[in-house]
Amino acid sequence: MPADKLMNKRWLILSHGFNMDGRASSQTITDKMPYLLDDGIKPIVFSAITGIKDQRFPHRQFLAWGPAAFRFDFRHWIANQYGRGFVYKLLTRTVSVLLAPFIGLEKLILGYSSQWSWAMPAFMHGYKLIREGQIDLVYSTGGAWSAHLAGLWLKKVTGVRWIAEIHDPLVIRKSPVDEGIEQPKNRDARFRHYLEKQIVRFADFVWWFTDGAVHYAKARNSNLNTPGNAHGFMVLPGAEPPGGLSAAKTHLYTDTLNLSHSGSLAKDRSLSTILNALHSLFQKYPQAREKIRVHAYGAALDELTLGAIKQFSYQDVLIAHGRLEKDAVTGKSGRERVVEKMQEADVLILLHGNDEWCAEYIPSKFYEYLWTGRPIWGITHRNPQLDEMLSERGAYLSHEGDKIGIEMALERIWLDWQERRLIEPKWLPLGVNQAVAQILTEIQYK
Repeated sequence: MPADKLMNKRWLILSHGFNMDGRASSQTITDKMPYLLDDGIKPIVFSAITGIKDQRFPHRQFLAWGPAAFRFDFRHWIANQYGRGFVYKLLTRTVSVLLAPFIGLEKLILGYSSQWSWAMPAFMHGYKLIREGQIDLVYSTGGAWSAHLAGLWLKKVTGVRWIAEIHDPLVIRKSPVDEGIEQPKNRDARFRHYLEKQIVRFADFVWWFTDGAVHYAKARNSNLNTPGNAHGFMVLPGAEPPGGLSAAKTHLYTDTLNLSHSGSLAKDRSLSTILNALHSLFQKYPQAREKIRVHAYGAALDELTLGAIKQFSYQDVLIAHGRLEKDAVTGKSGRERVVEKMQEADVLILLHGNDEWCAEYIPSKFYEYLWTGRPIWGITHRNPQLDEMLSERGAYLSHEGDKIGIEMALERIWLDWQERRLIEPKWLPLGVNQAVAQILTEIQYK
């Protein structure tokens, strides 16, 4: 069957956070673009103003219409234009004060997450393009669920072909026995519950990033993969070599064991887990106190980590580098700078979290870690798929909540490092090309 009959090439891509340096929700779609272009796709991208405007294809950026989303987008736009110095602080604080009463009213009336209102300009401009015959297919990806809401509206009003890529589960379950069928009380959660059902009913194709996410979506939506409803499947998103990395850098041992974590932190995904294990290790091996350092990149430290630093006086043990932005002197992006730091590490820490939704989620940083050639210490929670991927590549593996197991893994790392025989992981990175190939195959032949 000829390619033009299998799929039309003029795609409208809806992605709220497109081209935001270092943002996983951005990289998931921006990494795909070269492969889509190579396949002959002619994209038009709609995004918020938070990222850098792409020059390879039409990329239109829209302000959200709601006050909360406007404040969020404005902050990132100002940071892109002027950095995060005095001008940023002055303007963002002024806008926050001016918008505060309207944001309060928006939350009182609707109670949705801030970016929901970006769906409105995305829908209006998308509708115009579709009516003019310029679009064959709408591809919503997120991240922010406003992209899927705009895709749903466009599908209902125009009947355009619609495919949806779900990054994180829209429905957050509470326990292993909870399948998420019961309607939540929280208004934002209740709307996401509704939106998932609408996606399954109206999208042509929908995919998730883990086996667990597909399993529970099917449990909630028995019509998934039935005639007249969405065809759903699992795609491993992978990652492009971060910062243009093409091969693993040779590891050099130094006189310090450097553990490195990249990405967001929170109470449910906290470096306090590492610091507590270190405290036990230092009691058993006092000399390790001067030899081990933990480096945190990409986010502010969470409350539990700050508490552990204070409790144990580990201000010199954990070094918080914060978010690495583009370097004006070297021209390196934040992503390029982070990968350099990853490769300087002896072991990369992968914190999965402790929430029930970990069963449906794999940290996007995992796929970037695979390109560095450095051993990973994964602390996972209820996700056999992630455990298997770590194990088959060679990794230190622990499970969240298993205090003794975490301490034993850290002790093994310490002893392996001393003997200069840290695990040498298998070179099995997952690129984005395999994800794009699978998506194109599914939507062409199913």
